[in-house]
Amino acid sequence: QVQLLESGGGLVQAGGSLSLSCLASGHTFSSYTMAWFRQAPGKERDFVAVIKRNTGLRYYEDSVKGRFTISRDHAKNTVYLQMNSLKPEDTAVYYCAATSTILGSRYADYTLYGDWGQGTQVTVSS
Repeated sequence: QVQLLESGGGLVQAGGSLSLSCLASGHTFSSYTMAWFRQAPGKERDFVAVIKRNTGLRYYEDSVKGRFTISRDHAKNTVYLQMNSLKPEDTAVYYCAATSTILGSRYADYTLYGDWGQGTQVTVSS
């Protein structure tokens, strides 16, 4: 099990940028595939981005491609989500998630992630 702590959320105007961080502790960070999900009020928890544990391959939800970048720093046990050109529809609580499961193509399935942070609010005003 790994403990996750997000930071970096806030209020920003449309077109602005925010950077989220997720500090992992408890077990070997490199053993985990790390992802970001988001959940808007009254909606399902949606996949945003993932960075695979072995290959470092990254995948993004279509609406954030070209605007968001996921990265990880093994020395700091931290995964980041750089969000640029933010839109009001990006408003949500953003969650960091971790899994040691081999996901293959199922990286967007939130039920396969066993460890979650508490979430951080991102609000984009128009």
